[in-house]
Amino acid sequence: MLSLCMIVKDEEIYIEKCLRSVNKMVDEIIIVDTGSKDKTKEIALKYTDKVYDFKWCDDFARARNFSLSKSLNDWILVLDADEFICDINVEEIENFCVSLNNNKTGRIKIQSTYEDIYGVKKSTEKISRIFNKNYFKYEGIIHEQLVHKNKDNYSHEDVPITVEHLGYTKDILYNKNKVERNIKLLNKAINYTNGDPYLYYQLGKSYFIDRNYNESYKHFEKAILLLDKYDYEYVEDLIESYGYSLLNMNLFDKAKEIIKFKELYKNSADFTFLLALIEMNNCNFQGAVQYFLECTKFKISKIEGVNSFLALYNIGVIFECLGLKDEAVKYYAMCGDYIPAKKRIEQII
Repeated sequence: MLSLCMIVKDEEIYIEKCLRSVNKMVDEIIIVDTGSKDKTKEIALKYTDKVYDFKWCDDFARARNFSLSKSLNDWILVLDADEFICDINVEEIENFCVSLNNNKTGRIKIQSTYEDIYGVKKSTEKISRIFNKNYFKYEGIIHEQLVHKNKDNYSHEDVPITVEHLGYTKDILYNKNKVERNIKLLNKAINYTNGDPYLYYQLGKSYFIDRNYNESYKHFEKAILLLDKYDYEYVEDLIESYGYSLLNMNLFDKAKEIIKFKELYKNSADFTFLLALIEMNNCNFQGAVQYFLECTKFKISKIEGVNSFLALYNIGVIFECLGLKDEAVKYYAMCGDYIPAKKRIEQII
């Protein structure tokens, strides 16, 4: 009933963990290899005999669609080799697939670990990964997106699958030269299109991951200027990433432009946290504290800690900088086991 479709290359370190996590939860496993030189295919063959070669042609959508064509089932689950399922409700997934959701995709929760200048962080996003191949296909040579074959409007439904994604930790990124590859393919894709903001957004993200904030800022700004509407799934992350690029470049006054999007994302802990950092860096400490406190009222956030210990820690930093040490210690203590907060308390006491 449900087929797992994957495209892989040189994934011997991670693919077994991925396949082991999903093996008993799908009816079929399709592996499309785009040129592995390690033991990826050998490991895959332990879990399925449906391992196919695909000559790489700098086009992720073509590889994805080739994998779909090999499936005997209509309903597809897509994973990458550096992802593994850590939570799933199989019965609810089956109910989703038999409910004639031809104009609907299933969004799974993906938890990623990544590293920035502040250390290792975890983020959560929801991405469409379950769909009926008779109605959907992939488009885009890189950062391929699901589209309806008839160009019809379609909706999304959250489904009970949680995946851990390891592909954006620093070592993996640089070992596989993903950043350089992505930048090359994105520039190639941009040359084929007429001002697609999504491609400029993804190009900005590639430079952002590489900490080249001067380039990320320019491409994020270009993407925002090209937007025709703000209800695309990626736009909030585009605006937030633009804001963080500005902060990393110390363009604090220019970063205040982000405030104009406040009404659009007033229900987002992550956007509110960004506003707090912008006010903090512009020395509006009262406004920053108000935003940080507002963050703690949200039940969920994309980045771990934004609605709890990270917001409280920054309030502590503000009070400490203002010489209000007792207040600083109070907020640091509310951060629980967050190590930087514990160190600040030790320093003050």
